[in-house]
Amino acid sequence: MSSHVNYAIIGSGMMGREHIQNISLLGDTQVAALFEPDREQLSLSASLAPHATIYHDLSDLIKDSRVDAFVIASPNHTHVDILREILANDARAVLVEKPLCTTVDDCRTIAELADSYRAPIWVAMEYRYMPPVAELMSRVKDGQVGEPKMIGVQEHRFPFLKKVGDWNRFNVNTGGTLVEKCCHFFDLMRLIANDQAVRVYGSGAPDVNFLDESYGGKTPDMIDNAFVIVDFASGIRACLSLCMFCDGSYFQEEISVLGEKGKLECLVPGPDRLWAVDDLDDLGHSTGFTGSHRDSEIVYSPRSPKGPVRETVKVDTSLQLAGDHQGSTFYQHQKFYDVVCGNGTVEVTLDDGLQAVLIGLAAEQSIREHQAVEIASL
Repeated sequence: MSSHVNYAIIGSGMMGREHIQNISLLGDTQVAALFEPDREQLSLSASLAPHATIYHDLSDLIKDSRVDAFVIASPNHTHVDILREILANDARAVLVEKPLCTTVDDCRTIAELADSYRAPIWVAMEYRYMPPVAELMSRVKDGQVGEPKMIGVQEHRFPFLKKVGDWNRFNVNTGGTLVEKCCHFFDLMRLIANDQAVRVYGSGAPDVNFLDESYGGKTPDMIDNAFVIVDFASGIRACLSLCMFCDGSYFQEEISVLGEKGKLECLVPGPDRLWAVDDLDDLGHSTGFTGSHRDSEIVYSPRSPKGPVRETVKVDTSLQLAGDHQGSTFYQHQKFYDVVCGNGTVEVTLDDGLQAVLIGLAAEQSIREHQAVEIASL
């Protein structure tokens, strides 16, 4: 195909707009079609893609022959049916937001249907492409800490933002916090360990957030803090520390890899538009940030000579303005664009998406049952 790529955005809320803004930075591209049932969200997204055709019927959008690639950024529980319909039609490239699906059966169903699909499918795992995270993984691969033995991920952040219909308040729609939010981190653990998870231990609860909210008489059940330990087949261990009522933390993510030669860390601030904001209720409707930016850091602590070495990792301002993920959405789209044009290979496969969901679901189950969960049992 030619290098010009027409995209269709399915689900054009906050994350859909981040995709639109980053696609516009690529060059020979256009958002040609939008599908979003919520009028307010659609209006905000249409202002960023003024030449896009607005569809109110998903089937009509999928049949639009102008579309070269679909970007799915709709609520988690809708992914499976959208993917089913796309896979039953003419093959076009697909970028589907994490998590791939909310259940193991749905992930496996999509993988089976995709066996005969003749176009690439990429699961969006933006955290892989954050510059500080990519730098950390590159240095680990180069042997800076020796053979990794322990992986630590700490995310201390703000609560979930309000979404249309409050769909992100309940596990049945999201897969659970450890699927919805943390599949990113389980994906990074797998990537750094270069191995498969075999066992998961979790402890967590919904202790603070949304306890005063009620929807049809039901209180939100999304976990807002947890510890999760993941055992890998090789013996590598990984641990996640999650707290979603820690708005004041300067760094949102702190990722560490420890080996016999020392420790390597990356420290990543959260979205600057959310920093020091007291009322988060309306931020799910914003389209960008126009303030100053905090830089990420890489810290290397060798065993000898002792003493940490700190480096700043800067991200281009234009990329910061285009989203909440340290420029990673742009770098991901660069690679996806190459794949759509027939160059390169899919870096985040359906199996990668499945494995990240498996770990998240195992963690949720472990918390409910108060016991370790074997991945093979899922």
